[in-house]
Amino acid sequence: MGSVPTGTVTFLFTDIEGSTPLLEHLGDEAYARLLAEHRRLLREAFAAAHGHEVETQGDGFLVAFQSARDAVASALNAQRALAAYPWPDGAAFRVRMGLHTGEPQVSAGGYTGLDLHRVARICQAGWGGQILLSQATRDLIAGGLPEGAGLADLGARRLRGVHHEERMYQLLHADLPADFPPLRTLDSLPNNLPRQLTSFIGRAREMDEVEQLLSANRLVTLTGSGGCGKTRLAVQVAGDRADVYPDGVWLVELAPLSEPVLVPQATASALRVREQPGRPLLVTLAEHLQMKHALVVLDNCEHLVGACAHLAETLLRGCPDVRIRATSRERLGVAGEVVSRVPSLTVPDLARLPAFEVLARSEAVRLFGERAVAAWPGFRVTHDNAPLVAHICQRLDGIPLAIELAAARVNVLSLDQIALRLNDRFRLLVGGSRTAPSRQQTLRAALDWSYVLLAERERALLGRLSVFAGGWTLDAAEAICAGEGIGPGDVLDLLTLLIDKSLVIVDEREGDLRYRLLETVRQYVRDRLLETGQEAAVRARHRDWFLEMAEQAEAELRGPAQAAWLKRLDAEHDNVRSILEWTLANVDSAESALRLAAAMGRFWWMRGYLSEGRRWLEEAVAFPGGGSDTSRGQALLEAGRLAWAQSDYAAAGALLEQSLALFRSLEDKAGIADALNMLGLVAWVQSDYNLAQARYQEALALSREMGDRRRIGTLLNNLGRTASDWGAYALADGLHREDLEIRRSLGDEHGVATSLHNLGLVALGRGDLSSAHGLFEEGRRIREALGDKHNLVYSLNALGLVAYRQSEFHKAAALCEESLAFSRALGNREGISNALINLARLALRQGDVAQAKARCRESLALRKELGDRRGIAECLERLAEVAHADGHSVRAGRLLGATAAMREHAGAYLTEAERSDWERIKTAIVTSLGERGDTAVQEGQALSPERVIELALGDEP
Repeated sequence: MGSVPTGTVTFLFTDIEGSTPLLEHLGDEAYARLLAEHRRLLREAFAAAHGHEVETQGDGFLVAFQSARDAVASALNAQRALAAYPWPDGAAFRVRMGLHTGEPQVSAGGYTGLDLHRVARICQAGWGGQILLSQATRDLIAGGLPEGAGLADLGARRLRGVHHEERMYQLLHADLPADFPPLRTLDSLPNNLPRQLTSFIGRAREMDEVEQLLSANRLVTLTGSGGCGKTRLAVQVAGDRADVYPDGVWLVELAPLSEPVLVPQATASALRVREQPGRPLLVTLAEHLQMKHALVVLDNCEHLVGACAHLAETLLRGCPDVRIRATSRERLGVAGEVVSRVPSLTVPDLARLPAFEVLARSEAVRLFGERAVAAWPGFRVTHDNAPLVAHICQRLDGIPLAIELAAARVNVLSLDQIALRLNDRFRLLVGGSRTAPSRQQTLRAALDWSYVLLAERERALLGRLSVFAGGWTLDAAEAICAGEGIGPGDVLDLLTLLIDKSLVIVDEREGDLRYRLLETVRQYVRDRLLETGQEAAVRARHRDWFLEMAEQAEAELRGPAQAAWLKRLDAEHDNVRSILEWTLANVDSAESALRLAAAMGRFWWMRGYLSEGRRWLEEAVAFPGGGSDTSRGQALLEAGRLAWAQSDYAAAGALLEQSLALFRSLEDKAGIADALNMLGLVAWVQSDYNLAQARYQEALALSREMGDRRRIGTLLNNLGRTASDWGAYALADGLHREDLEIRRSLGDEHGVATSLHNLGLVALGRGDLSSAHGLFEEGRRIREALGDKHNLVYSLNALGLVAYRQSEFHKAAALCEESLAFSRALGNREGISNALINLARLALRQGDVAQAKARCRESLALRKELGDRRGIAECLERLAEVAHADGHSVRAGRLLGATAAMREHAGAYLTEAERSDWERIKTAIVTSLGERGDTAVQEGQALSPERVIELALGDEP
């Protein structure tokens, strides 16, 4: 290379933004001429600051500087030169630049090391005209910036393909643009990719191949043996290409799942899609992704191939801009699938060992070296030990997992000892079963070798940890894994040893530590646990500990710590699933199954796991072997709650009646009150207000006997809603205010928000728009703070209705559109229908009759599905107004008359505003038709509900 900067070196990386569109705009000849001018301008700036041009790739430069100040000055002058050049109209070359300082290795082949990768990523995060600096470069030039220059701290950012966060700074100067879009880093792009705690080694060829395949094919499956690095490669490429998918890259982790029916649920959870009551989750997913440009990564499909294939095929057929990358030990078998095998890492040819520089850069040796340094910071790959490291890597067939396990031992074994022990293991494997796949043989050899190196108590703990699905916390491990020679106080020390030996992985999530096993390791040590004869005892402790946790959580979800407990249950959901599966396979575990499923019911309801939760509950109820009537009654109650949430009112009523009968036989006042309350809700949503009130009143009397303030508050709230529906606003106001006081005293923020919202509805019914707005707004703020999107849609819609009544039509439209978007994303049919009807009002106000009709009809169809008679009447009233505006006044009169009959039948009260609206529409119809208008209204009152809905959804005049 000649005389090049060495030691501490600052690299400048440049790249033309939008070079392909420029080439297409200018044509080959003009682009080539301007590219040459761009290069001349930059090279002059580099040379003036003593920069050494390392390489030119396409339209970018990599330049090395001995001085960080020279590098920054060069970048500034280069941007000035580009800005001053007379580019043709629409063809200015906008160049982004990144600077980073490090201590790269220098050899005959040039610079090597992660610093080159990092500076490229820094540059790629920026925009044309922007200069970005790493923390290392900023530290060196602090106080020595070019005249008039400053720095803007852009914060710690997740660069694509870099496992450590990088604090980044933007160079500010009067000659530079100052305002740019957000940086193109992972934290500013929609994704759920996990943070990588270790660097990604090699795989350049595989990354290029996968990227090319995915650009030309919509489904690419990475196949290979366990431990070969399929997941890491898939996540790395997804992160590198995150900016290509405006609607995000989403990782669906399938390893913890054991049942095919959970694949759509896991996918929905990863994509943050809520289940829609009464609809197949696959349909909801396909609709969510139908118009989106996104990448979905399905990880570890091999044990659920059929379900993954069905999911992939459904999404590919219904979502034209969605691409899928799967990892599996076998192909999915879907039409259009392209399979890319992930090989082992490249290892040197031991028969013809290359020079040390080449040997040290081989993928397997680099991986061993980096992971060995993590285990023993003093370790280095040297001229002397590199051949032995290469030998170890070759004996492990270049399998990343096996190499990492071997490298973790350098703190207790010499390289010679490692090589010798591996040799013993492989010799033993030769005499084993020849029918097992070779990939399982080699990986099992690595795991066998790692396992026999453990002390007896380390082996015992590792086997017991295999009962966890989806990870665990320290307190869970101490409670479940202690016993039979391991004390609770020993677990932490033994766990630390297993972490040090790379057998247990530590994950940090928002400051909380969780632990997990690689799935391959988990499967291996689970077999070892079976051999000890201790599996049943450990699983029983696993069941009992999580049952106690779930029952505590069920109570806490109603109090001030509900957000923390929701988060905890989210993390432990896979453990609960695993326990339910195991418990329901053991005939002596009926009681535990009922208790655990019942305890999880509220979580499943709040988080929207409606179908899954209902399935577990109904399986527990149907499970032979008995179980107490108390537990059975509670499970029936929770199953009824989920059926109600799915708008399956017939099933909900049947389940809840069974629950009520059991609780009555037990004289369990709390259970009776809860079942009555839910039966009241079933009646209320079907507009049977008399029955609903009777159920609530009986439940309230029992709750007052028990002095149970939480239940009293719940029932006061529900009675208040019924009173509002009847127009008894003074009564409703008093009930909701009493409920609000109770909720505040209990620290139940969720309940406080509900009470405030319902008080807002009372104020709205009275026509007190100012008070209604204040109450709705306070409730909205609480719901936003809780992350309660389900109920936030009602706050937004209510605020939109207030704005409409206050003639703030633009504000009303924005609020209702936001409510509609949230509701569609969550699958909340009631929220969708509410927002649609208000948007129909606004469309009529703007004279857009066609849009108003479409909004009304969609809302009516939903409310018909829900059995909401009051809501149906509201839709018919709007459609009457639409028909009149469309010149069909007779039809309008009939629809309007039908609304009056329907409301009277449902016992629904009209507020003053609603009555005024009804009279306004009727006056317009009568004015248009005279006596024929009154006749049409009377004809509508005589129509059956089915005929009215048919009329509303049809096109007859």
